[in-house]
Amino acid sequence: MKKPYYAVIFTNTRTEEDNGYSDMAQKIEDLARQQKGFLDFETAREKIGISVSYWETLQDIANWKANTDHLLAQQKGVSDWYQWYKVRICLVEREYEFLK
Repeated sequence: MKKPYYAVIFTNTRTEEDNGYSDMAQKIEDLARQQKGFLDFETAREKIGISVSYWETLQDIANWKANTDHLLAQQKGVSDWYQWYKVRICLVEREYEFLK
């Protein structure tokens, strides 16, 4: 990815019930991938969930946050799916990786 870019880190703990969460999570990821400025997405879940989406600009992030379908998912998250969450928006200036 061309640097710098932005990472939105969404950390959360879930409720016990699925209540349609799995289907909505896939729908939202698919929709995010279609948005202007979207770069990539990574997720992991154990006791806490961590999802990171990568974006070209802060405006792209704001547009995604205001997306009607995403707003619906956010509301369902508060009412049905999450016990707790935190969102962090970070500027990525440098990256490196290892692959064996």
